[in-house]
Amino acid sequence: MAVSKGSYGKMQIFEHFLGFQTATMGTTLLPLGSQGWNYVSVNEGSFAATTDEDGGVLAVTTDTADNDNFFACAGPFKPSNGGVWMEVRLKMADITTDAIYVGFSETLDATTPVCPAEYATATLTVNGTGGMVGMLWDSDGTTDYWMAVAGNAGVAATGAPVSSVQAAVNDEYDVIRVEIDADGNGECYLAGLDGGFKLIKRFTTPVTNTDLVYACFGIENRSGAASTIEVDYANCGSYVDWTR
Repeated sequence: MAVSKGSYGKMQIFEHFLGFQTATMGTTLLPLGSQGWNYVSVNEGSFAATTDEDGGVLAVTTDTADNDNFFACAGPFKPSNGGVWMEVRLKMADITTDAIYVGFSETLDATTPVCPAEYATATLTVNGTGGMVGMLWDSDGTTDYWMAVAGNAGVAATGAPVSSVQAAVNDEYDVIRVEIDADGNGECYLAGLDGGFKLIKRFTTPVTNTDLVYACFGIENRSGAASTIEVDYANCGSYVDWTR
C-alpha cells in the first residue's frame, strides 16, 4: 500500500473557552469557540462566560422545555487510523434535572439533536442509527451514577451500562475521558476522587473501526426548566491516514 506522509500526523482540537463572548444559541450547526468545535441545540438557550473562575469557563444553559438540549461536536475521525480520544471537564448546576453525555457518536442530528444514550429508571436506550461509546449521567435513572454506555444501531452493547458508583455533585467538576482504539474497542474513564483516571469499562468493538465518528458532549434537560452546565475545557483528537 503506497503512502505519502506529511509533517502533521496527529489532529487535536482543544478548546479552553478563553475570551468566549456571551451569546444566544442558534438552532443550526454553528462554531463553538475558535478551535474547531461546533454545536447544535433544540430550541434556543444561551452562552455566558463564567467570570468568577480562571482559565476560561463556558456556561451553557438550555431553553426551558423538557428535553431541550445542547450538543457540541468535533470531527469526523476514523478510529482505524490509530485511535481516537476525547476529554472534557464540566460540572452541573443541578444534578437532579439533567442528562449529560460525553463520548463518541457516529450520528448526531444537525437540526434536532438527541442524546446518544438515555437511562430511564433502569433501562438504557441507545439512540441513532450508528455506533456510540461514552459516559452518561441521567437523572431519570432510579439510581444516579455516572454510567459507561455503548451501542450500535439502537442496540446496547453487551454489558452496558456499567455504573461507575460515583455520583456527580452540584457545582463540582468531573473529568471524563473516552477512547476508541484502532480496532474499535471503547474505553470509558472517570477522574477518581483520589486523583487520576479510573477505567469504568472497556467495551469490545462497540463501533466499526472504519466508520467515521464525532467527539461530542452535551446536556439535555429533564424538567420544564432551564438547565446549566459549565465547561472548563474540551479536547479531542485522532491520527491521519497516510494512504495515498
